[in-house]
Amino acid sequence: MKPPSRDPPAIPSKRSFLTTRDGIRFVQLSTRFRQVREVPEYWMEDIRADDRVLDIGANIGAFCLRAARMSRQVAAVEPVTADLLQANITLNGAEVRVFHAALGDGSLSEIEWDGIRSLVPTYRLRDLVRRAGGCDFLKCDCEGAEWHINPGDLSGIRRIEMELHQPPIGGPPDPELLSYIAREYSFSIDRVPVHGPLGQMGILHAWRQSPE
Repeated sequence: MKPPSRDPPAIPSKRSFLTTRDGIRFVQLSTRFRQVREVPEYWMEDIRADDRVLDIGANIGAFCLRAARMSRQVAAVEPVTADLLQANITLNGAEVRVFHAALGDGSLSEIEWDGIRSLVPTYRLRDLVRRAGGCDFLKCDCEGAEWHINPGDLSGIRRIEMELHQPPIGGPPDPELLSYIAREYSFSIDRVPVHGPLGQMGILHAWRQSPE
């Protein structure tokens, strides 16, 4: 079996692009990995202008580019497609800080997405929040790495939009994290996400019950 490539696709200097129905532009580039341009599964209508938004697992920018229309402070974490993400941010003239990294246990890790691998530093959620300058609204889609989150690292986060996974995509769900969310947030879980791959539990929508 041919090993997955470790080289992201080269982005040409002369770029063609396509535009979504809501006016977001994406560089048009053929890749082996999936380029996510629409994220209707995430609820983001209540992002506030002064919210500090943290998008973990940003892919090529579908969530963070839309969030940047609503908030003045958006940060995106992406381990594999960071170059194309940055190109799309530039194409849209958006204000989004990009961290070429991943959510994890703090070690250097090889992250794979659709056969493309990238060796990147991983950070605990509290460290990503610190590097981003804080977080009020967290979007997290990191293929099972969400179970690395220490429940206390959610302190101060008002809103969560998170894709939840179970084996074989990631490790087993962390009952302490789920118990913390159930205790501190009002929440719902969409059990049938848009694409629904094997190992996906659903999409968590959570609102902190009271200010800390």
